[in-house]
Amino acid sequence: MSDAVLDVPATHDSIDGIPAPSANPALFGHMAVRSFLAQAYQSGHMHHALLLEGPQGVGKTTLAFHLAGHMLKHPIQHDAPLELATPDYSVAPYRQIATGTHLAILHISRPLDAKTGKFKTGITVDEIRRVTHFLNRTAHDGAWRIVIVDPADDMNRNAANALLKTLEEPPQRTLFILISHSSGRLLPTIRSRCQSIRFEGLDRQDLLSALETIGLGADQVPDTEALVAHADGSVRKAALLVAFGGLEISQTIESILTKPVFDVPKAQALGTALSGRDSEIQFDLFLEDIFSRLAAKARAAAAKGAVAEANQWSTLWQEMQSEAREADAFNLDRKQSVLIFLDRMHRALLAG
Repeated sequence: MSDAVLDVPATHDSIDGIPAPSANPALFGHMAVRSFLAQAYQSGHMHHALLLEGPQGVGKTTLAFHLAGHMLKHPIQHDAPLELATPDYSVAPYRQIATGTHLAILHISRPLDAKTGKFKTGITVDEIRRVTHFLNRTAHDGAWRIVIVDPADDMNRNAANALLKTLEEPPQRTLFILISHSSGRLLPTIRSRCQSIRFEGLDRQDLLSALETIGLGADQVPDTEALVAHADGSVRKAALLVAFGGLEISQTIESILTKPVFDVPKAQALGTALSGRDSEIQFDLFLEDIFSRLAAKARAAAAKGAVAEANQWSTLWQEMQSEAREADAFNLDRKQSVLIFLDRMHRALLAG
């Protein structure tokens, strides 16, 4: 069944053509994680709070819903199989999970602002208060109750503190699954109360298989290898690259950064293209590309034992991340940000 047939509610990060995590039967890679969680559940040793952290778009939230469905399908833990159940949306419980109507699952994400018709930029304390109501309302029947916070990075401080109180004294047979794309933004006290499970980007074959299922295989994409090389193991990023010209943006960045003299006209042209009213996603892809290049430089330096050089690239990455957040918070001119970031990166590369 498709998302349209299932009437899956939209979220802030929905992408046309990609199944929502709650309604996605396909899960690629992460076999060790899947096996670990199935075994932990069967043995009765499942931690009450899981922190699934790693790059966005690699399957963390999809796996969270698969685990939730597995637990509800097999409520008696010691009878559960050692392989997570594959969702079957032809049966009522999985349809309810997909459409957000299952009484045992609460999916917390950025709420829709009724006044603007747009999703809010973070998860508010009011959303976290829904967790308390959810647990109080459903605790009487003794069944599993599962709360998915997606992503937990989006909680503001008040929301994070409110969730922390519940994590400290969780009700019985309650599982919290926190999704994190950037765990450094989480409160250390929240991290300390969760079992961290690390996700990496999908390997080449798993990514190719995943792209095939959403219509981005070799028959549909002119340069699949370029797409795989730039997607960093993320299905979501690959879809955005195709839909919003991300490969062309990356190629333009490469041509600017590899020239011995900073190409001001080309940088200005790129900045103009990324500063349009409807170019938010393209601008985000630009930032991701720049940050990915900086991180790769830091990793390469560290791998060869050049600690000072690695620290320099890491510091530049942190500074530019901070500047990008400030530019977004104060709605600064995106064209100027593009020029500044490209110039800083170009100078850093020339300096070695």
